[in-house]
Amino acid sequence: MIIDDGMLFRHAEEKDAGTLVKLYDRAARWMRANAIAQWKPGEKDTAHFRARMRDGEVWLAEDPDGRVVGAYELWWSDEEAWGVQPPVAGYVHRLMVEREAAPAGAGRRILGHAEWRIARTGRERARLDCVATNPRLLAYYQGAGYRIVGEYPSKQGKDGKVYGVILLERRLDV
Repeated sequence: MIIDDGMLFRHAEEKDAGTLVKLYDRAARWMRANAIAQWKPGEKDTAHFRARMRDGEVWLAEDPDGRVVGAYELWWSDEEAWGVQPPVAGYVHRLMVEREAAPAGAGRRILGHAEWRIARTGRERARLDCVATNPRLLAYYQGAGYRIVGEYPSKQGKDGKVYGVILLERRLDV
């Protein structure tokens, strides 16, 4: 367990998969309520999060009382969006914040933990992508020090719809 200014970070375990689904669905509902077409409630199930735990890392952020206030997935490759790459980066996915319980600035602190985790492996870059039609999220990541390095215009969702994503990265101090 890692403590960051009152926020505790821990690896998610299989028993946390249901909590991650609820967190994802709440974030997806918030996006829809705010006219952000990105995630859909019900799109990720416990099998998804358990697979991510096996294939990469899933981290939970908790408050001092043990309530989950956020989470993220960390992948060590993302060939679908980034193609085959040398092992110089970690790929942050599904950065989620529990808006009703998280302290101010929780999203940036969770992202900072992901960057710290990537740097601890000796990898020099944090990478992520965001839907090309979400300028608010793009501005958020740019404000956190990420720069646009490309676009993948034809990512396909589970529902078969094709959409574009903006590829962003941040150089880390390792």
